Amino acid sequence: MRRRSLAVLLASAVITALTAFATPALGDTVDVSPPGANDWSCKPTAEHPDPVVLVHGTFENMAKNWSMLSPKLADAGFCVFALNYGHDATDHVADSARELAPFVDAVLSATGAHKADIVGHSQGGMMPRYYLKFLHGANKVDDLVGIVPSNHGTTNPLAAVTGATVCAACADQVAGSPFLTELNAGGDTVSGPDYTVITTKYDEVVTPYTSAFLDGPTKQVTNITLQDACPMDPIEHDQSPNDPVVARWVINALDREGPADPGFKPQCVG
Repeated sequence: MRRRSLAVLLASAVITALTAFATPALGDTVDVSPPGANDWSCKPTAEHPDPVVLVHGTFENMAKNWSMLSPKLADAGFCVFALNYGHDATDHVADSARELAPFVDAVLSATGAHKADIVGHSQGGMMPRYYLKFLHGANKVDDLVGIVPSNHGTTNPLAAVTGATVCAACADQVAGSPFLTELNAGGDTVSGPDYTVITTKYDEVVTPYTSAFLDGPTKQVTNITLQDACPMDPIEHDQSPNDPVVARWVINALDREGPADPGFKPQCVG
């Protein structure tokens, strides 16, 4: 019975996440900040000197994507900021990165911080790499934490279908696309920032899930599969930002020098 219940849960998650490729979240309110985010008077502390910028995924917006993680980070003492970009992140990824760049500048100016940390979901975990590599963002970012990021694209056929119709960013995220070929040429990382990638074996949007991983030295890159530490965690792509285990990995990455500790043992229950 338990095995069947898990199978039903995963099937439901697959349907939810796959339809996210094809159906924009039209009912969400535009430019409403998630709880805990966009207090422009927030000043970073010595314990948390880098403000955190949250970058949502494709067909998402900041209010929907970060309703759980944003207040967790704020409660942990971080100054948290979030933005909407790219018409629900459907524009070409490079164009969206050009929207991220001035937003990071505004956060640094308001907080007086030297660098920011970026936490992104799906496209939002991959798109900032374009900012770091091509838009002079590497010296402004300390950590990039990607939650199920599309770093090397997806083989999911719906990405190509929607990419040919309503979502330029989906075409950019097809494995082997010209955009991803350019982004990953010469190496996955740039000097300066630390990179943490958090994946799940049950990702049905970024497929295979291992395409999220980044190549790089262990002192700069940590690749995490949630089920390695928490084998019973059933989280899939769409709901991964709401997983308390993901939140623990994110805070671990932001709270230390370098990327997340690969030996970290998170509490596996909510």
